[in-house]
Amino acid sequence: VQLVESGGGSVQSGGSLRLSCAASGYSYTTYCRAWFRQAPGAEREGVAAIDRDGRTYYTDSVKGRFTISLDNAKNTLDLQMNSLKPEDTAMYYCAADIFWCGYGDNWSIRNFGYWGHGTQVTVSS
Repeated sequence: VQLVESGGGSVQSGGSLRLSCAASGYSYTTYCRAWFRQAPGAEREGVAAIDRDGRTYYTDSVKGRFTISLDNAKNTLDLQMNSLKPEDTAMYYCAADIFWCGYGDNWSIRNFGYWGHGTQVTVSS
């Protein structure tokens, strides 16, 4: 199983970026998929997650600005990020595992088994 992120970069505050995570080696339709981020000196934070039935979950700080989506035909997980703020600066990682995001412990603290290597997002003020 391989997850490969792309789409990171540097933007000014208020700008937009779209991250994509390409999956190979398993069926992308049977997992909880999520985006996490980690800023220097900070703990890893769950940003958004999506269940196989399409239900989505967001951390409060990105609600209304970020949108997580699946493209099952392309086997990709996307994260559209609008109205970016300097505090969004971090390395962003995609993750996946075989459980429902919306059941049991909060998805953001679950131990995901599959991770990408990350893509850097930098937002300047």
